[in-house]
Amino acid sequence: MAKKPNPIDSETESKRILERVAQESETVGASSTRRIAERVKNHLSAEDTNENEWAELWGKRIGRTLGAVCVIILIIYLIQTYIFHV
Repeated sequence: MAKKPNPIDSETESKRILERVAQESETVGASSTRRIAERVKNHLSAEDTNENEWAELWGKRIGRTLGAVCVIILIIYLIQTYIFHV
């Protein structure tokens, strides 16, 4: 016959697994948010540009910032137009 598991051991093991899952899910959520924020910061500050070319560097910074501002304005406009019917 199969041996019955000890209820105390099963409970201890279950608690250990739940604590591990909680720790891993917090780490994944925080690290992905931090990684996305870092990518956005690097993109807007034109980290991928040759720093010796000041015109290219500032042109990319200005263009990318204006692009982000235009997207935010467009999102606000669309929300007001199609959701709130203002």
